[in-house]
Amino acid sequence: MRTRRKQPDVPAPDSPWSEIEPGLWMGGHEFRGQSGQLEFAVVRDQFDLVQTLLRLPGHGPDPGVEHHVWPIPDGPLDGTQLAGVIRLAEAACEALDEGRRVLVRCYHGYNRSGLVVAHALTRRSRSPEQAIRLIRSRRSPWALHNELFVDYLRAGLSTARLLEELAE
Repeated sequence: MRTRRKQPDVPAPDSPWSEIEPGLWMGGHEFRGQSGQLEFAVVRDQFDLVQTLLRLPGHGPDPGVEHHVWPIPDGPLDGTQLAGVIRLAEAACEALDEGRRVLVRCYHGYNRSGLVVAHALTRRSRSPEQAIRLIRSRRSPWALHNELFVDYLRAGLSTARLLEELAE
C-alpha cells in the first residue's frame, strides 16, 4: 500500500482541512502549520460526520460525533473497496441534505478523501471534471494527483466497481 508519507515530493497541505462546498470539507491527518513544521490534524467536534479513509490513533473525532471508518489504499481498489467509497459518498450527501457539516479525511487530504468528495459532488450534479477542478482549487493542486482515482471518477465509480469485480 502506498501512502503519502513515502512520497516526499508531495508537499503536506497548508491546512488540516478545506471546505470544498458549503458543509463539505476534505482534509487529512497531517499538515504544515504556520511555523513550517508538520502538525497533526485532530478533529474534535467541528463536524457532525467524519469519514476516515486512513485511521490513525489520537486524531479524533470526539465521542458522540458520527464517525465512519473505511480504510482503503491510495492505489488500486477492488470492488468491495469501491462499493465502500460509493456508500461513504451517499452518506455524505445525505448528511449535507440534512444541513450537517461533513469532513472526509485521509492522510494529507488529497487522494482517498478526494475520491469520496468528488463522487459526492458528481451525485450532486457536477461532472467529474467540474468536481476535480473544484477540489483542486479549494484544497490543493496536489488533490487527486492519483491518476487511477481520476480514471475511476471519469469512468464512474459504479462502472469501475463492475470492471474490478469482473477482473477478480
